[in-house]
Amino acid sequence: MVAALSWAARLKNGLARTRDVLNTPVSELFVRRRVDESLFEDLETALLQADCGVAATDWLLTSLREKARKDRIEDAETLKRALKDSVTELLQPLERRLDTSRARPFTVMIAGVNGSGKTTSIGKLAKWLQSQGKSVVLAAGDTFRAAAREQLVVWGERNNVPVIAQAGGDPGAVVFDALNAARARGADVLIADTAGRLPTQLHLMEEIRKVKRVAAKAQADAPHEVLLVLDANTGQNALAQVKAFDEALGLTGLVLTKLDGTAKGGVVCAIALARSQETRERPVPILFVGVGEDIDDLRPFVAREFAEALVG
Repeated sequence: MVAALSWAARLKNGLARTRDVLNTPVSELFVRRRVDESLFEDLETALLQADCGVAATDWLLTSLREKARKDRIEDAETLKRALKDSVTELLQPLERRLDTSRARPFTVMIAGVNGSGKTTSIGKLAKWLQSQGKSVVLAAGDTFRAAAREQLVVWGERNNVPVIAQAGGDPGAVVFDALNAARARGADVLIADTAGRLPTQLHLMEEIRKVKRVAAKAQADAPHEVLLVLDANTGQNALAQVKAFDEALGLTGLVLTKLDGTAKGGVVCAIALARSQETRERPVPILFVGVGEDIDDLRPFVAREFAEALVG
């Protein structure tokens, strides 16, 4: 129970900037005695400033107005609780647990732009998997940056996890070797790093597709998860990243990082709505959120927890 409370507190601290926007004294949100149209207008502005985006803001306001009408909500504090319920409802489709029991080794491929916190997230994910009783092997598939390979080796040492790496060379070959090594060791999970890239770098996007194809040749159905690491500070640009990497790789999930008190977490609401509006499909789920630099600062995404921390 203490650990759960500790995580909830860290998540709440990580979303402090969004709460500051939603509770700004300028608009006196949730301090009014009665619910009126002016409050909804101020809330609309605050949600947009919190990076929720136009579509998600409209969805939340429509939901909230309906709750206020149906339940005859007249005070702002009750409306605030209703907002938490609406945010939870919006984010619920994003919630999915990582199930590594479908294969052995279960292969997770990690993608993301430079600086998103990709390599650090791999180290934290390895620690979380170990806490679930899983044995892990890491593949240093970012062969372009020696620093990335060295950083992953450090995380491997901290977790006592083997790292399969090569100095330079082809990233596909590294992942191929790592899959064979993980199989030989009887490891439960292989996590494969890839070189950071922008969606506009078409030659690099083609290379990451190649890594995925090589993984499938080394093991049937691999990779079993393709996760994109997103920096929460990128705001609405996160939507473009999700779309580009999904089209290139067929994403199965997201890891949202750097919710350290400076990021505005409302972008999660935009992610929840964007894909469902465009394709009428389930949005790409968020499997994990990270709130700091400590090795334990990565946990599974839970919609209700996030909504509570977001609204306050």
